[in-house]
Amino acid sequence: MKKQFICATRECCDFAHHVPAPYLRRSFVLDCKPERAELRVCGLGFYRLWVNGKEMTKGYFAPYISNPDDRMYYDSYDPAPYLQQGENVIGILLGNGFQNDFGGAVWDFDRAAWRSAPKLALEFDAEGDRASVSFDADGQFLTHPSPILFDEYRMGEIYDAGLEIPGWSLPGFDASGWTPALPADPPGGELCECHAEPIRCCETLSPVSVAPAEGGYLYDFGRNTAGICRLHLTDAEPGQTVIIRFCERLKDGAFDQSNLYNQPVEKYPFYHTDFARLEYRARGGDETYEPSFAWFGYRYALVQGIRPDQATAGLLTYPVLSSDLRRIGDFSCSDEVVNRIFALIVNSDRSNFYYFPTDCPHREKNGWTGDASTSAPQMTLLFDTTQSYLEWLRNIVAAQRADGALPGIVPTGGWGFAWGNGPAWDSVLVNLPWTVWQLRGDTRAIGVAADAILRYFDYIRTRRSPDGTVAIGLGDWVPVGKKSGGYDTPLALTDSIMVMDMAGKAAELLRKIGREADAASAVALRDDMYTSIRASLLDRGAMALAGGTQTAQAMGLYYGVFRPEERRAAFDLLMQRIREAGGNFDCGFLGMHTLFHVLSEFGESETAYRMITQKEFPSYRELLDRGETAMVESFQPLGGRECGSHNHHFLGDVVRWFFHDLAGLEILDCRHVRVRPSFVRELDSARASYRLPDGVVSVAWQRENGRIALTVTHPAAVACDLRCNRAECDIREQIL
Repeated sequence: MKKQFICATRECCDFAHHVPAPYLRRSFVLDCKPERAELRVCGLGFYRLWVNGKEMTKGYFAPYISNPDDRMYYDSYDPAPYLQQGENVIGILLGNGFQNDFGGAVWDFDRAAWRSAPKLALEFDAEGDRASVSFDADGQFLTHPSPILFDEYRMGEIYDAGLEIPGWSLPGFDASGWTPALPADPPGGELCECHAEPIRCCETLSPVSVAPAEGGYLYDFGRNTAGICRLHLTDAEPGQTVIIRFCERLKDGAFDQSNLYNQPVEKYPFYHTDFARLEYRARGGDETYEPSFAWFGYRYALVQGIRPDQATAGLLTYPVLSSDLRRIGDFSCSDEVVNRIFALIVNSDRSNFYYFPTDCPHREKNGWTGDASTSAPQMTLLFDTTQSYLEWLRNIVAAQRADGALPGIVPTGGWGFAWGNGPAWDSVLVNLPWTVWQLRGDTRAIGVAADAILRYFDYIRTRRSPDGTVAIGLGDWVPVGKKSGGYDTPLALTDSIMVMDMAGKAAELLRKIGREADAASAVALRDDMYTSIRASLLDRGAMALAGGTQTAQAMGLYYGVFRPEERRAAFDLLMQRIREAGGNFDCGFLGMHTLFHVLSEFGESETAYRMITQKEFPSYRELLDRGETAMVESFQPLGGRECGSHNHHFLGDVVRWFFHDLAGLEILDCRHVRVRPSFVRELDSARASYRLPDGVVSVAWQRENGRIALTVTHPAAVACDLRCNRAECDIREQIL
């Protein structure tokens, strides 16, 4: 596809100067109904597409959110079923999206080199018996302002239905008042077809309650998730203005947006007035509206500007959106508390996947690399992330700096190199291809990342301290009850362990694609980091890593820093630290990724289970009891410091523990599983299933008459390593 772009205007919309989203239309004549047709569309930032009045857009917020100076995306369509002999019309509506991300000022997106008014590249080809027609985006496209007077995908939209133009995308429309499109400079990136799953509607929620509040009506949808809203006004007055604002939580029973941004109002006043807000101006009568180019993370909506008779449950519904990922893993057990925790994390994983894993849908919507790296195993146990991870990995590689450094967010316009990265975040470069290979058997991501991994290792070698360790960027983020960045575990330990782990995994991945010499180089780095960690950070007398915090001991045991003969003493110190903490966990997100697995490895699944399900803070159960419906960003006591986002995914690794240790299903690779359940006393049953490329593998156990009935089902092509006490189990293995 050619990088030939047009635009309706060169004016950029921002907070002070609203520029309507443009319509673009192209009329053309076909001598006959075509036998074959293809339409390729790149609309930057977002687009919607109509052919002869029928919308064809493959999903919400198309084509893909990326830095267009690195990579930009087009979508391919078959418009043949919509075409006719005679006049035909292609209609496009363009939104600002990432091309004009002025609401992303915190991350300098308002100063991005590519920033411009929305622009369009398009190619059309059609063939029939007697003729063919081809054209690109050019001055024959005509433009006109749409009723969307303002749009920004974090902030919201302003829509004036009185400005609607009936029939604008249909043949026979009089476009005499429209103006020709202007040529636009193409972005610098490669133009690629998008193969990531589109964003689609998963379900539609109705409000569980509607109550008067703050001069309007508070709609509670019962769950904090992500999507848009659908406004259905009845008997609207012409010009009636309805304002809808969104939030995750109530404070003292009242609508509260105070956690939408923790930035100073003096520097970013618009975040405190315009964030997560829709304004709809009615044309009069019965009408329905959905925002085109903004989505929100919310449970509550405050609707103002409606009459009491309009404030019905049918006024507002909640289309829940996400990348259209196939669900491939499931878990349940006899404890409904655990099942609710599982559902809470599934909700967060789903509602934070918009082409790639985002950190929170209510405010940032950024692709934070550390969050995604840690969550990759749990997400891929739930959904087939292969294609979306592969596409995002290409963008991560494109964002890598010439010296090998990686940013903390992708896409980025350059922000995230000075703060917000470091090995725990940069590990996404290895952990995405590792996860996709391990769980899905797909090696394509290895080839995409291989050279970038080696460049990154060259960069890390320049950042090592004289003692051989690494201490750059962010560490064990949001430890329990602590302020962000207030780590108990030294950065030198967490960074150095993450580099060691990256190098070890990279060696295996590189061998998979036949790069033995590069694999040997990665092994050398892994071994050198291992030696440096033990020499500088291990107290051999106490068998304590860097002071022996819970995170330090759990990471050291999980990632293999301790030698076999040292492991018991190291674990004993971990248990001592847990007792000193009142039997509670006190880790940040890196420690939480390892702690429960280590406990189960040493026969302490009961301890892990109690930590997760106890009523007292900190626990996952306590989050449920306080009313959370999605996973929070950090464990903070109720009434204590604000926990930040109420919809994050990076503390959800407990899902992996449910699969591996409660049900007992561990995917070693796509052809080899291990079954090693923990029959904790509080459970009567547990089950997990996972769809591997060769078929479904499942494990289910249940207590029956003082024994355990264990059923394992797996495809013949998948080897199953059964590890359980056969004296207490009646085992049934089914091979498909």
